[in-house]
Amino acid sequence: MESPFIKEEHQIFRRAFRDFVNKEIKPYWEQWEHDKRIPRDLWLKMGEQGYLCPWLDVKYGGSGAGFEYSVVIHEELSRSEVAGAGGMGVHSDIVVPYIYHQGNERQKEKYLPGCASGKIITAIVMTEPEAGSDLAAIRTTAIKDGNDYIVNGQKVFITNGITCDLAIVAVKTDTKADPPYKGISILLIEDGTPGFSKGRLLEKAGAHSQDTGELFFEDCRVPKENLLGKEGEGFQYLMYNLQQERLVSTIGAQATAEYVLEKTIEYCKTRNVFGRPVTKFQHNTFKIVEMATEVEIGRAFLDSLIEEFIEGKDITLKVSMAKWWTSEMVNRIAYHCTQLHGGYGYMKEYFVARVPGDVRLLTIAAGTTEIMKLIIGRMLGL
Repeated sequence: MESPFIKEEHQIFRRAFRDFVNKEIKPYWEQWEHDKRIPRDLWLKMGEQGYLCPWLDVKYGGSGAGFEYSVVIHEELSRSEVAGAGGMGVHSDIVVPYIYHQGNERQKEKYLPGCASGKIITAIVMTEPEAGSDLAAIRTTAIKDGNDYIVNGQKVFITNGITCDLAIVAVKTDTKADPPYKGISILLIEDGTPGFSKGRLLEKAGAHSQDTGELFFEDCRVPKENLLGKEGEGFQYLMYNLQQERLVSTIGAQATAEYVLEKTIEYCKTRNVFGRPVTKFQHNTFKIVEMATEVEIGRAFLDSLIEEFIEGKDITLKVSMAKWWTSEMVNRIAYHCTQLHGGYGYMKEYFVARVPGDVRLLTIAAGTTEIMKLIIGRMLGL
């Protein structure tokens, strides 16, 4: 199914980027799974080719390209068989937009060129041990002291947390605000700032090559000029940018479902059991047909959503629907595709064996399935 917004120039770009992925990413999955991170030199190669933040204005080091190019990049990274490559997508289309949309000109000129080149790796730092989906409950504080903020607190489950050069950190600048979310602000905190330290590289159930860490702030002194936007408006910034984060998550889920099904159909056509291909058993045919139908439904919904996003429409309701449904769908696809591979589906050398652990994250990150349903319910007036 061809996406209506993808034109010939985007297909040319896709072919070039797919070649890059096949050469620079796919062959190294095993080493990067072991290392639990993507090497910095890949970030620099991505930046050199213009594959990081392609939407950025030329004056900030980008190409000024449309969101369609970001879609292609996310889809091809999802087909790379290296879940950790998604961390580069998080950087490009989830974290850096905070600086672009809410940052002042000084901040943009200081950080954005490095974000586009791969010299600056970013992380969005929201989640805490006692505050996940309930962002208003964060406890990390930033108290004014002269021309600085003094930051204290702990963050966890941070994508790119260990390798990041710049952390976009949600903090409480007013601990007495009522309601609490009005006390949230966002600070730009550079790696190496005294009092800012990085903890464990976390062990996860999947997506092992994606760097996920915990961060600590202990009397960390941050200049007031590193405040992103206005004090007390951080929660609004988070809500605004979360819509694109959920769209990016949906794109990854859909593309992964398509790819793992494609690989499974290829396998089942050539794998013989009891003297005939796996696909020649009626139960297996029905199972594949059911999955193919779900994947087509997901693609149609996603494409219409992307078109609305490109047109500048409010996608809050639909992206919440798409995020929960597609993330649950890819988990179903992963389970059944693994089953269709039999014993080989349990061998880590097969991508299909790694997928169930990798995609489990998608029902949790950027808002759990349950939180998405709460948002939808409220928007429906329930």
